[in-house]
Amino acid sequence: MANRPPLGLPAGSVRALLTLLIVAVVITRILRGHEPEPLWIETLMIALAHYFTSRRFINLPPAVVQRLEQEGHMEAEANPLFLPRHSIRLIIVVAFGALAVYLYREQRLLDPRALSILAVVFAYILGVVFGTFLAWWTRGRPSRIFRRWEDIKAAVVLLVMLVTASAYLSDQANLLPPYWRNTTLGLVLFYFGSR
Repeated sequence: MANRPPLGLPAGSVRALLTLLIVAVVITRILRGHEPEPLWIETLMIALAHYFTSRRFINLPPAVVQRLEQEGHMEAEANPLFLPRHSIRLIIVVAFGALAVYLYREQRLLDPRALSILAVVFAYILGVVFGTFLAWWTRGRPSRIFRRWEDIKAAVVLLVMLVTASAYLSDQANLLPPYWRNTTLGLVLFYFGSR
């Protein structure tokens, strides 16, 4: 008997619902002027990492994927909640985009509680978009410029993270400017998103 996804929904539907609920809680807290608890933010980052990374590790031509699925060597990718492909990703991006627009109109965009969350979410999403664009642009043929860009990006992120980690590990985090922690986190999320 084939494995049945939970609740008889398409594979990934429960994760999609959980992710959308997490996004809803975080956005509602920000809209109400409250800072979401760290556990909500951490859970949000894990959910975003799941939704904005490729599910397949090997990029196969569509005909090969179809044949492997038909032969039973590979599970077919289902669309969570019966929605078109990438719908959950689009809902997440639109939700945070709408939040940013609303906060801008209410002149609350620079509120530290909202700005820190929006900055890290958009840094990760920007990294995903940038990584996808570079993969499309190079079409699997990494050029010397692409490799050099990857080296520079890695060096900058590592250097910033080393400075931040050194301050925290030596119990001197108070010496860092207030924006430094979020900048570091944003760069790290951008890096992970762009890989």
